[in-house]
Amino acid sequence: MNEEINMFLEYLTVELGLAENTRLSYERDLRLFFKWFGQTSASVTRQTLIKYLQYLKAQRYAATSIARKLAALKAFFRFMTAEGYLTLDPAEVIEAGAKGTILPKVMTRREVDKLLAAPDLSTDEGFRDRTIFEVMYATGMRVSEVINLKVAGVNLPMKYVIAFGKGSKERIIPLGHYAVEYLHKYLREVRPHFLHPNNPEEQSLFLNMGGKHLTRQRIWQIIKNYGIQAHIMKNLTPHILRHSFATHLLDNGADLRTVQELLGHADISTTQIYTHLTNKRLKAIYDKAHPRA
Repeated sequence: MNEEINMFLEYLTVELGLAENTRLSYERDLRLFFKWFGQTSASVTRQTLIKYLQYLKAQRYAATSIARKLAALKAFFRFMTAEGYLTLDPAEVIEAGAKGTILPKVMTRREVDKLLAAPDLSTDEGFRDRTIFEVMYATGMRVSEVINLKVAGVNLPMKYVIAFGKGSKERIIPLGHYAVEYLHKYLREVRPHFLHPNNPEEQSLFLNMGGKHLTRQRIWQIIKNYGIQAHIMKNLTPHILRHSFATHLLDNGADLRTVQELLGHADISTTQIYTHLTNKRLKAIYDKAHPRA
C-alpha cells in the first residue's frame, strides 16, 4: 500500500501542485483507512467504504471530518482507476455530502497573457518555455501528456497534436495559430540546440539542456517561476493552465461535450465542474448589471 499511496501523493504534489499541508492531510486520511481495512486497494468495495463511514460516525468524528476523509478516498480511487491500477472505482457512487463544490483554480485571460509574455524569447530555454505554455493553453493537455509528446505526434500542416492520456488513450487535439507558429519555429530553429550528441535521435518534443525529455517536476517549476516573475498572485501549476483552457472555452460558448472530448474526460460529470465556474461568473455579471438583480 505504501507504494500506491506514495504514487498518489506525488501526483498531488507534482501534477496538481497542492500545498504541503493538504498533501499531508490526504496522507493521514488514507493511512487511517488502510490501517482500519488491513488489505490492499484492489480488495476495497463500495460496501467496504460504507462500513468505514459508519465506523467513523460511531467513533464520533465530526461530519466535516468524515466528509474530508471520504474526499481523500474518492480522490485516491479516482487516481488509481484513471491510471489503470484498478478496473472499477469503489468510491465513485458514494456521495461526499453537502459540503459545497470545490472549484478548480483558474487564471484570468489577462493573467494567461502575462504568463505567456514572461519568457525571454531571445534564449533557447525562454523560447522553449513559451512554446510549452502556448501548447498547454491551446490544448488543455495534462502535464504527463505534454512531457510524453513526440515530434511525430505534431502535425503542423493540419494543426493538431496527438496526445496519449490516462490509460494510454489516444486523442487528437487541434492547435490554434499561435501554438502552431511557436511550434514551427521551435522545431526548426530551437529544438536542434537541445539535442545531445550522444542521443541525436531523441523523439520527445520538449527537451532539457541534456537532450532528454522534461520531467513533470521541471515543468511545474518552470510555470511556478514564471508566475512569480510575472507577479501573478496565484500558486501556478501545470494543471491551472488546463483548468483555464476549459473554463475560457466554456466562457466563449463552447459546448460541454466538445470540452469533454478535448480534455479527454471519460465521464462528462468530470467536465461539469467547469460549468460551476462559468455559472458563477455569469451570476456575478448579472448581479452587477441587471437593474433589478
